[in-house]
Amino acid sequence: MELFDIQSPCQRVCETDKRGYCCKCYRSREERFNWLTFSDAQKRRILYLCKLRMLRRGYLQKQKKQQSNQVAMQIDLNF
Repeated sequence: MELFDIQSPCQRVCETDKRGYCCKCYRSREERFNWLTFSDAQKRRILYLCKLRMLRRGYLQKQKKQQSNQVAMQIDLNF
């Protein structure tokens, strides 16, 4: 039994990425608009998915950075 409502992860910066997820809280449009109608179980599931999205974005950004560093190193070696 929950004693308190599950709070929205909203950070009041509504910017979406090219996949439609908020860049700050990682929720989809549907998840943001319907937050108040979801059950606690649904909210917990959404928060879990948001964490996965956040981790994935961090991983992908790291990969991009590594690739650009490798390209820069190859360019330096060619000169």
